Amino acid sequence: MQQLNFSTYHFRFKNSENKVSIFDEIRKKFIILTPEEWVRQHVVQFLLEEKKYPKSLINVEKVLKVNGLRKRYDVVVFNSDGSIFILIECKAPEIKIAQATFDQIARYNMTMKAQYLMVTNGLNHYFCQMDFENEKYQFLTELPLYQIR
Repeated sequence: MQQLNFSTYHFRFKNSENKVSIFDEIRKKFIILTPEEWVRQHVVQFLLEEKKYPKSLINVEKVLKVNGLRKRYDVVVFNSDGSIFILIECKAPEIKIAQATFDQIARYNMTMKAQYLMVTNGLNHYFCQMDFENEKYQFLTELPLYQIR
């Protein structure tokens, strides 16, 4: 797999039926390793190891309804009260991050109301803080470290 713009993390892999799988610590199972999954697993490790978010507050690949349509988010970090703190959209490294990617996560966030957004293809990372009052987001250089709220 391609080298990504993250620290080096340790992953568990397994081969079966000529497919490589990577162990997802959050879902507690092996997932077929695709370029997007490679990015997603780096994001999970980034949240756990660098930003110090507890595993219990992180959720990976769940379905949500947006305007009556079923959509799937990549990663969310919850607040301890169950509200969503960070919504993360992962793309494969070969996918360029464009305005359409931000439009996609903004649509999801109309429903989810996360305070922070992250968009990454593993090479380029973008972080935003929501300003719901003025219906816009502000770009940041980093996501906040975990703090007990």
